Order: sequence, then structure tokens, then C-alpha cells
Amino acid sequence: MTAVLLDTFGRAATDMRVSLTDRCNLRCTYCMPAEGLPWLPSAELLTDDELVRLVAVAASAGVGTVRLTGGEPLIRPGLPGLIRRLSDHVELSLTTNGLGLERLAVPLREAGLRRVNVSLDTLKPERFLELTRRDRFSDVVAGLAAAADAGLAPVKVNTVLMRGVNDDEADDLLAWCLERGYELRFIEQMPLDPQHGWDRTKMVTADEILEQLSQRHRLTPAERGSAPAEVWFVDGGPARVGVVGSVTRPFCGTCDRIRLTADGQLRTCLFAREESDLRTALRAGATDAELAVRMQTAVRGKKAGHGIDSPEFLQPTRPMSAIGG
Repeated sequence: MTAVLLDTFGRAATDMRVSLTDRCNLRCTYCMPAEGLPWLPSAELLTDDELVRLVAVAASAGVGTVRLTGGEPLIRPGLPGLIRRLSDHVELSLTTNGLGLERLAVPLREAGLRRVNVSLDTLKPERFLELTRRDRFSDVVAGLAAAADAGLAPVKVNTVLMRGVNDDEADDLLAWCLERGYELRFIEQMPLDPQHGWDRTKMVTADEILEQLSQRHRLTPAERGSAPAEVWFVDGGPARVGVVGSVTRPFCGTCDRIRLTADGQLRTCLFAREESDLRTALRAGATDAELAVRMQTAVRGKKAGHGIDSPEFLQPTRPMSAIGG
């Protein structure tokens, strides 16, 4: 095994987010404009062989878990075969909008996928249409059920609450997830939209979410570790709910994550403005050892925190769909 991916603050990168595509089949209002975005040219995207090789190099350097993201990863052609190859090196989970999950849940589970997180911001079909610009609410619900039936457990639901938009649904979403055995994750809205229209005053904070949930439920803290979500047992458990307070309750001090974009750029933070180009080196004939050194060099430059509260903070030039969620 090559040396671990260690930064100058003593944090070892053991978890990697790997984006499979920047494309998506929804147009969520807080993520991209109605007409979509200029997609990456196909020639710039990593091939299956390149993805597997880079994940294998990362695994040799201590990365043990990989979460597949996008864009929407389920639209990647041949996904079950890619997951089968990747699962030889790391433990795999996946974040999805759920649209193709009813069809793919069983093949993905059989290929080696362990868990899924499904994005769902509302239980109201008409509001879902307004938020995503697509009338696909029933497909997401069916995908969640299929994931649970396939054994992709625990099935987690990711929800972004926005003030005046869907912040009246926190209690209903939790009740809905508890009834079905899903584990709900509330995520603070982050400054990653391509329109650069993020407004802190419209963001529903972690404290606000917890205060609202506590009016109906007894929340008991669970052990967190390095996970991005703070987790609470609901009414004594075993059911749990999590809150990812990236903005107001950052977890940078224990962050163990790095990110690989669909076009082969290594990022050490979701909010980073610098990237390390692995694709060019790989296609120029770099050895595995040379690629590992590039990863190590990039991780050594990881900053102490994302700096959102700093006056000098600048939003990443890439939107969330291009970085990988």
C-alpha cells in the first residue's frame, strides 16, 4: 500500500465522492436553470477503465469507501457493470434523484452497491413539479420502495429545506420516512448554484430544523464520528434523523473526504476553487505510483475549512452538478 492521503492538519482521506456524469434528468431550481447547463464533452469524461483505475489507486492509498454521484449517476450507461468492477476495490454507496431506481435497484444491489441516498424535497406532487420542473414525483417514491425491497439499507432520503418554499414540510417528511423505515437527512442549502443566487437569509439552518422537530419528537444524539451528518435517535430509536449543517455547523475539522469529478479532477473540498488534474496525467501514461503521488500532493494542500463565513469566500466556479454531490 502506498502512503495514506494525509493533509497538514492530520486528516486522512478515507472516503471519496466520485462523480459519474455532470448531466441530470431533473432541473431543480436551486441546482440549475430550466434549460440545463453546458454539459462536459464526452471525450473529457473518464471512461469506465479510467474510473476503475483511479479508484483502485485511491484504495491503495487508504480510501475505503466511495459514494457515486453526479449529476445523476443512474443515467451513466452500463452502471451495474461499472459498480461490479469498483466493488472489487472499495465499499460503494450512491446518491441519486431516484428516477431510474425502480428499474435499477436490484441489478445495482447484485453488482455490489451497498446503500443509496435519494433526494426528495417535498411530499406534494405539485410542489415537486415546481421545484424540479419535471412531473416525476411518483417515480421517486417508487424508486425508494424498490431500493428498500432490494436491500439497499438503510435507505436515506436527502432533503434541502428552503425558507418560504418547503420549510413547512419538515415534520411531514420525517413522519413519512419513519413510517417507511427510511432515514431522513436534512441538508442546509449551500452556495453551489450556477446562478450564484444563494442567499443565507433564505437558508433554513440546522438549529431551526432541530428546534422544529423537537416540538414533536424527543431527539437523542447518536455518535457522529467523521460523518457529515449529525444524527439523532427519534423518540428513543432505533429510528434516526440526521442534519448536515455544512454552513452553520461545519465539520471541516474531522473531514475525511476527497472528490473526483466526472472529468478526472481531484478536489479536496466541495467548496475548493483549486483542482488537481488526474485525467491528463493518466492519459499521458502516468504509472499508478505517479498518480498516487499526485493524489498525495493534492491532499497535502487541503485547507483547514471551507471558509464560507470568511469575507474572502468565493463560491466555486463549478456548480454542484459539475463538482459531484
